[in-house]
This record gives sequence, C-alpha cells and structure tokens, in this order.
Amino acid sequence: MIINRHIENEFLELLKDFPVVCIIGPRQVGKTFFIKSIREKLSENSVYLDLELPSDMAKLTDPQLYIEQQVGMTVIIDEVQHRRDLFPLLRAMVDSDRRPGRFILLGSASSVIIQDTSESLAGRIAFLELKPFSMIELPGSILPMDQLWLQGGFPLSILARNQKSSETWRTNFIRSYIERDLPLLGLHVSPVQLERLWRMVAHLHGQMLNMSTIADSLGISSITAKRYIDFLENAFLVKRIYPFSTNLKKRIVKSPKIILSDSGILHHFHQISSKEQLLAHPIAGHSWEGFVIQQIGSAITKDVDIYYYRTHNRAEIDAILVKGMNPIAAIEIKLSNAPKLSRGNTIAFEDINAPANFIITPSSDDYLISDRTRVCSLETFISSYINN
Repeated sequence: MIINRHIENEFLELLKDFPVVCIIGPRQVGKTFFIKSIREKLSENSVYLDLELPSDMAKLTDPQLYIEQQVGMTVIIDEVQHRRDLFPLLRAMVDSDRRPGRFILLGSASSVIIQDTSESLAGRIAFLELKPFSMIELPGSILPMDQLWLQGGFPLSILARNQKSSETWRTNFIRSYIERDLPLLGLHVSPVQLERLWRMVAHLHGQMLNMSTIADSLGISSITAKRYIDFLENAFLVKRIYPFSTNLKKRIVKSPKIILSDSGILHHFHQISSKEQLLAHPIAGHSWEGFVIQQIGSAITKDVDIYYYRTHNRAEIDAILVKGMNPIAAIEIKLSNAPKLSRGNTIAFEDINAPANFIITPSSDDYLISDRTRVCSLETFISSYINN
C-alpha cells in the first residue's frame, strides 16, 4: 500500500527555495522511508548517508573532502544530530554555492538541531516536521478512524499485521527510547526513572501539567522535572498545549496541558488493546481529546496555533485555533454523538468570540445548534472546515 505523506508537496517546494531543508520528527515516524521514496522526484541526483551506519559515518572522516566530491548532487544526511560539528561546515559550503536543494537533513531531536542550525545556518535552512500518520494520510476509505485512534500513527504500529504485532512494536519502541534514544539526546537518567516519568505523563494526558506533582512522585526537584519534560517534548514524544489569553479581566488558568503525541503509545501505557477496553477506561475522554488535537495539528497550516482556554470560574474550551493571536475557531471536543454544552463551555465561547464554534464528536451528523456553533464529526471537520 502506497501512502502519500502530507508534507510531500511542501517539502518539494522548499527545496526550490532553500539550500538546506531539514525534516525533523520522532524516530520510527518514517523520515528515512519518506526521503528514499521521494528521491526520484528531486531535481538533482542525490547521495544518501545514514549516520547510524559506521560505514557512512566513516565517509565523513573528512566531511569537506567527501561533500566537495559530490558535484551537482543533493547530499542527504540522515540522523544528523550525531554530527553537530557539520553545521558550521555546511554554512561555509552553502555560502560559496547557494544552489537550492543542496542538502537535505533528517533528525530526531528538534532542540539539538534547531539550536545548532539557527546559529550556523540561519536564513539558509527550512524546517519541516514529519508527524505520525494522520487521518489526512489514512482517511476512512483506507483505514477506520477507530483503528488509527487505538493503535496510533507510527507506521510500524498502524500498519502491523494485527493488534498483537502492533502492541509488540510499541513495547520495543518505548524500550528503545528509554534505554538508547533519550540517553543519546543527553537525558542521562536511569531507565527505571525514565519509564516512570513517561508512564506518569501518560496518566496526566489531557490534564494540567503540574511540575511539583511529577517532581514529588519521582523524588526530584521541579526544575529537574521541567528539564525531563523538555527532553520528552524535544524528542516529539509529548506536547504541551498552552492557555490562550487576550482578556486581562479574566483570571486565566496559566498552566499548560500535556498530551502524549501519539494515541497508540498512550494506550500502550494504559494496557488498552481494543476499542471496547478504551471506551470503558477512565482515560477515554482525555484520549479522544488528545487524538482530535493531534489530527487537527497535522492538518492546519504553520501559521495556525492550537491553544486551550480555562478560567478560574470554570469557563473552558478544549481547543482554540489562533492565527496571528486572533481566534479563528473555538472547539469543544466530546466523546459523544449527542453532545451537550456545559455552562462553562457556553461562557468560554462567548469570551473567545471566535468567528466559528465547533463541537467535534466521533461520528455525529453535521448540524448547527446555534447561529455560530456547529456539531460535526472529526472526519467532517478535517475534510470540510479546516483552514476554511
């Protein structure tokens, strides 16, 4: 089965304008497969280096000599975070030849790459994030939404031959990150501590992030807890959703919410292996909320951000799409096909005063419940209303 990734067109366009294009995203999300499958569409011939292979790493013993030999070629460097010393060299080489599409970099650590390249390659590089599979890439005609929600969007999880194989892959994925990948990124914590941290975040999924709670549970300081969470976010494993506030008269809750970046990993930590188990589990509502936010995040353009809204008077809404600090849509997420708004939801819609309000459900009909509030399924919202 051939699945076209959502970023393909944008990636090819960036190659026409920038000497360096960097694809970032978690390990095992399909960056390597994506670039290998698209090489024939590049305007130049290319050479591919995987810096986790000793043979390819050896080719860069003298990186300048090697790269200079690739005349007229696009040089693709995978897992580039292993050779951060390359960035100053790439800057010098780009400055001597600013031909678009000279270098394609792939990396699994956003903070390491962005920080280093912002110092060395500012104005010369464009970033593009490859996320787990979304409903845009795997619509209902290809795969049931419930399966994507249950197993998550990592390719080897969602495309596994059965549920057991998917669970086995996720077990090994988590173990690999705990024992190898996060330590390589600089998070030098015992595997037992790392697993406890990740599992704790899974139980806080969709809730307020309280560093003191995490710190007390792990026996560490709040500053250390924040550093650990930063590492997980920079490795694309968790995401913080920040509160939206433009009205100083309102007492806004200031803590971010935290969600795991993939619903399949979330369900693995909760030992959920079927839709029936999921719907009966206390995490179900938060899981659905996180899944909806993940799908919207994969569909919106870069100039749109996602926030949430909550006041100390309990006015709240799950997601706000914001463009240039102007709300363009307010969204309440309900795990029900017959949703009802609370008084807090209604007040929040009034506070935000967005041009359009939505209540997103798993599979309800599409209808208006007021002049500015529409009920619809997630699939309908993604296909018919996103970015409109």
